[in-house]
Amino acid sequence: MTATHTLRVPGAQLHYEVRGAGPLLLILGSPMEAEAFASLADALASDHTVVTHDPRGISGSTLDDPDEDTLPDRRADDVAAILDALGADTADVFGSSGGAVTGLALVARHPDRVRTLVAHEPPIMEILPDAAEQRAQTEAIIETFHKEGQGAAWMKFMAVAGFVTEGGESAESGEGGESAPDGPFGEPTEQDLANGARFFGHDLRGTARYVPDIAALTAAPTRVLVGIGADSQGLITYRTSIVLAELLGTRPVEFPGDHAGFLGDPKGFADALRNTLTS
Repeated sequence: MTATHTLRVPGAQLHYEVRGAGPLLLILGSPMEAEAFASLADALASDHTVVTHDPRGISGSTLDDPDEDTLPDRRADDVAAILDALGADTADVFGSSGGAVTGLALVARHPDRVRTLVAHEPPIMEILPDAAEQRAQTEAIIETFHKEGQGAAWMKFMAVAGFVTEGGESAESGEGGESAPDGPFGEPTEQDLANGARFFGHDLRGTARYVPDIAALTAAPTRVLVGIGADSQGLITYRTSIVLAELLGTRPVEFPGDHAGFLGDPKGFADALRNTLTS
């Protein structure tokens, strides 16, 4: 059974969901919303209390100012507020993609609130040797969105991420690529389009330009782990994950699938996450 809640935070009304029983585990995405993690959360709910939420400005989490640019630090403060609402001092946290960036910001800003963070393929371009080139690519994606719309922006995003070529073919198979992770799946709904507009117009730049505070992360009482997909070679987030793990002095933890492996194999991914949290 899933219980849904709303929470007032500065500048926004958050939607979050709670299911299961056991140790508290938060699953974070950005711009992925709670619904996208439902299968993974269900697979974990037999032995965890699992909390998912819609990040501010996405789906059920509405903003007072729709033109607000959302930064990882503010998303992290939202997560801390959810912990407060739950009456929880600490939790384990799994963050995927932009949600992994939120998790890194959460540990840096609220280090005593997180027991273990698994940051799965965070797209933190600023730590790469070619950060200036990646920054320019991000700006080109945003410009494409404003000039040509979401379809063109998603294709450019997918090409930069490593999923497809600029022509729309799969980078691995040469066939037509699938929708980008964190983007619309299949035929987009009105909500998908609204979330995509939010992502390109107000979220992408802040996430891609986030610089993790390595000193704060290593000094925190939190165990910080970097997750990486077994099939993610060739993706930009594979590179960022490898570099982040090196900066933290740890080894990446391998998970099934690629950047969104929890969608294709939620049970296998849940088992891998359980093993990681208890090892």
